[in-house]
Amino acid sequence: MRIAILTPTFFRFSGPDRVVKNEAEEHVAKGNKVTVFTFKGDIKAKNYNVVELWMPSNATLERIYRLLFFLDFFKIIKTAKMLKEYDEVVSFLYPMTIIASTARKYYKKKYVYYNVGVAYPKLFNLFERTYMNFFNILTNLSVKNADSAISISDFLRKELLRETGLDSTVKHVKVDSKEYNTNLDKKKIQAIVKKHKLKKPVILFVGRLSPHKGVHLLLKAFNIIKKEIDATLVIVGKPTFDKYSKKLMKLSKNHRDSVVFTGFVSDEDLPYYFGACDLYATATLWEGFDIPTVQAQMCGKKVVAFDVGSHPEVVKKGILVKDGDVKGFADAVKRMLKS
Repeated sequence: MRIAILTPTFFRFSGPDRVVKNEAEEHVAKGNKVTVFTFKGDIKAKNYNVVELWMPSNATLERIYRLLFFLDFFKIIKTAKMLKEYDEVVSFLYPMTIIASTARKYYKKKYVYYNVGVAYPKLFNLFERTYMNFFNILTNLSVKNADSAISISDFLRKELLRETGLDSTVKHVKVDSKEYNTNLDKKKIQAIVKKHKLKKPVILFVGRLSPHKGVHLLLKAFNIIKKEIDATLVIVGKPTFDKYSKKLMKLSKNHRDSVVFTGFVSDEDLPYYFGACDLYATATLWEGFDIPTVQAQMCGKKVVAFDVGSHPEVVKKGILVKDGDVKGFADAVKRMLKS
């Protein structure tokens, strides 16, 4: 089979984009020919093709272009025509769903919607909230004619069914046990400890620095934890909102020696950050799946997280705390570290 996979971006730092990468590699392993169509990205393809469709490089213009993509009739039709030679079109996220929907309508292509979810608009500021509300409306309109759908959690399956009436098959994200396990190279773990001068116990978080990831709540909880336990908090992830990143720096100013912001970490090094920590903690307020919590548990680490989204499905070793309860979150971390 010839399979086209559509995704707005194809970047290493993005969880949804990593799901795209996994899906492409899985199809290739089954003997299918795969092409990923994206606006832009930096993931290196293995035995499949990547076609970049372009969008503005300016961050603000990029977001406007993505939201109003339905007005770019020329590119929609042009790309849909490119899909005529494929047997199946798999679309991740709006606005690629418009292209897939168009290919189905005019060229009878099988359209599969791959549901990785979109964080609740209420978790963002007014401007972001308005943007994401429109984003969700346009997503729902462009997936209703999909032939089938796949959701990465039962939580997202229920959300999609409620919002569009489209049911889906649940397919949890696979994490490579060869990379994430309890037998990681101790020398490489020590290299991470030495590089960041980590003082135990170490609490780890991995994820984009975005408001819905709740890193601000994690830092507030850490301020409570520090009153009893001299711990180190390591925050791994790419800053994606400038104002939010500045807010995080202010929240951590009293513990400059105890809070480590690493920025983006490569796939090669990431497992050893899990190996170097004593506990994985995430105060994220929405998750469609949450790959890092699975990676942490595969490395033998317990997890403290809010009881939101897909967490009841994926957190098997740890504690789930009531949504937004910072003190309860801090208390759970303290209990885990003391035990």
